[in-house]
Amino acid sequence: MKVGIIQQTCSADIENNKHKLACNIRTAAQQGAQLVVLQELHNSLYFCQTEDVSFCNLAEPIPGPSTQFYGALAAELGIVLVTSLYERRAPGLYHNTAVVFEADGSIAGTYRKMHIPDDPAYYEKFYFTPGDLGFNPIQTSIGLLGVQICWDQWYPEGARLMALAGAEILIYPTAIGYESSDTPQEQERQREAWITVQRGHAVANGLPVIAVNRTGHETDPSGQTNGIQFWGSSFVAGPQGEILYQAPTDKEEIAIIDIDMQRSENVRRWWPFLRDRRIECFNDLTKRFRD
Repeated sequence: MKVGIIQQTCSADIENNKHKLACNIRTAAQQGAQLVVLQELHNSLYFCQTEDVSFCNLAEPIPGPSTQFYGALAAELGIVLVTSLYERRAPGLYHNTAVVFEADGSIAGTYRKMHIPDDPAYYEKFYFTPGDLGFNPIQTSIGLLGVQICWDQWYPEGARLMALAGAEILIYPTAIGYESSDTPQEQERQREAWITVQRGHAVANGLPVIAVNRTGHETDPSGQTNGIQFWGSSFVAGPQGEILYQAPTDKEEIAIIDIDMQRSENVRRWWPFLRDRRIECFNDLTKRFRD
């Protein structure tokens, strides 16, 4: 499968962001991409750096204007497209939602972000209700896509549940970056940990992984921090965790990566982790902590 990933900066101008994305999506499709994956909350700046109810105005229904826009693009180009939108489900009830479009422009499925962070500059609990759709892969014409979102990527349980439900590839739209007060050494440790844990999901489940991150600097509207320098580094790993492609930290990038979708079968034969799981001993995983 030819996969297109788009790592880009965002501005406060939503229409400009969407136009820029449309141009980049067309470029990826022209280069042969069958699947195109976008970064988290790509329509706007990452507004969760501060708590401000006015940003809730960015949310929109699904289906809605953005699904119409991206669905039309998917149909025009004949691609499967993974997007990341701010969903307005009801007044005061919002989700961070991935929408996957089939090559005919229809909505193949949605995923609502399950793990919601609440950290300095990442005040997502103020904006997003935790997902309630579970860890269910989305069926498309190119395969079963195990889509999750950003903070979900740190949790092996979500990746495993997607794999157990038949996902053929794990996909993570992302918005993560550096805190300016951290030392360069600490910043690099965090970035490497982010890559390593997802490569671990690939290895543990025998599946390719796609992670698409933002790049560029976005200011904190409150002025309480120095903003976020998103660390880019979007990457694709194979089912043994091998890096097939990695984007730079500080540049916009459109990349097309060939993924051998048959390789997972062989890898799982060599390393039959699913066969050897002691599922009868895993009940304590449903506990918060074993006291």
